[in-house]
Amino acid sequence: MATTLKTGVQKSKPLIYKKLRKWLSILVFCFLFISMSLCAILRWLPPPTSTFMLYRHFEDLIGEGEFKSIRYNWVSAKNISPYAAAAVIASEDQLFFQHSGFDLASIQSSIDEYQDGGKLRGASTISQQVAKNLFLTPAKSFLRKGIEAWFTLLIEIFWSKQRILEVYLNIAEFGDHLFGIETASRHYFGIPAKQLNRSQSALLAATLPNPIMLKAARPSAYVIRRQRWILRQMVNLNSTRFN
Repeated sequence: MATTLKTGVQKSKPLIYKKLRKWLSILVFCFLFISMSLCAILRWLPPPTSTFMLYRHFEDLIGEGEFKSIRYNWVSAKNISPYAAAAVIASEDQLFFQHSGFDLASIQSSIDEYQDGGKLRGASTISQQVAKNLFLTPAKSFLRKGIEAWFTLLIEIFWSKQRILEVYLNIAEFGDHLFGIETASRHYFGIPAKQLNRSQSALLAATLPNPIMLKAARPSAYVIRRQRWILRQMVNLNSTRFN
């Protein structure tokens, strides 16, 4: 009797593993299919929201327990000042048009600096930031970084560089519950994004590392220094524009 039970248990283990592999394969297939479909669709359609915007709502509910509206207005690339595009490239990713989603030299430099005892700094490209803000939460883990890399590859495959830049400028956070270059331009300067000049564009780009702490409405000395640095970089890069 005991031998029969033992044999039965041994036979059931392969069946369990087989079922687990089957369901894991289904989940992986579904993830790949959905992620690829989303990126293909969003090549043409404006995102109605982003995971990062939804995460802000989640923070509100668990923090203050109340709902705060998100200010977000999508505009097409033709309605965004070319200076805004030039400013974020100068500020965030100067090799944007040269790399394929990942700045490997910057990543290696960050790792070397960390190994030498320095602080681990970010080396995210604009493409990576779009993947993170559009599809993922700010939580940090190796799994999340892996998924971020996957979405970055998809974005680079399905979208043009101009489309990546267009989406980035529209979903980037420029203040508390304030997303997108159009909303930021009207909020801070009272003009549409198409009318932003070089100085205004550089000021908005200067706040992107932390738009909650770095305020365009009341720029600190640090923000002003960063704005001036971005303006110099824009000249060096010859003000990259939308095509």
